[in-house]
This record gives sequence, structure tokens and C-alpha cells, in this order.
Amino acid sequence: MTVLIAGTLNFPGGNREQALADTASLVADTRGQQGCLHYVWSADPTSTTRCYVFEKWASVEDLAAHLAGTFYQAMLGKLMEYGIEDVEVSKYKVALEEPVYDPEGRPRADFFTE
Repeated sequence: MTVLIAGTLNFPGGNREQALADTASLVADTRGQQGCLHYVWSADPTSTTRCYVFEKWASVEDLAAHLAGTFYQAMLGKLMEYGIEDVEVSKYKVALEEPVYDPEGRPRADFFTE
């Protein structure tokens, strides 16, 4: 079962850009972990403090290994140096995944392969 992690957090005091720069190597290293399909921390262009988190893991077991591992602990430690606030990050079990665009190239909100 695929697991998604999505959410936001804020870096007060104008520290966001430096925090993202300081954690870039950890993001890159995490992408090499077993079962990591996507892993990104990105700045919200409409805010000077907000950062978006998006992760996609192949399984709960792969996510559990990540959360118990050194890259996660290092990321937490680095983020705490910047005093993150207003953390709202959730995990989601994915029951069905399909493209937004159907075979004719039309964007679809419904799940058309069921």
C-alpha cells in the first residue's frame, strides 16, 4: 500500500531559505532510501515562512524504516535549529492511484479506471 505524507510548517524569522538549503543534502539522501518514491520540501511562493512537505512511500514498512533511520533524525535535528512552528503534516493510505488525464488527454476529477 502506498503512503503519502503531506503538510505544511513555518520557519519564523526569515530562516526558511537557509533551512531548506541546509537540509537539501538530507532530502537527496532520503530519496535513495528503499521505497522512497518522492520526497520534497519546498517553499510556498506566497509566504515568506511556509514550507510544503510531500513524500510518497511504497509501503508502511518503508516509511517506518525511514522514521527509525538516521536521515529522519538528522532532518528533525536540523529543522529544530530553525524553530519550526505551526506544523500540520499528515499521512494518507492510498487505495487507488491513476493519472489526472484520461487517455484522450482530458483532466478528470473522477476515478475513471474503476
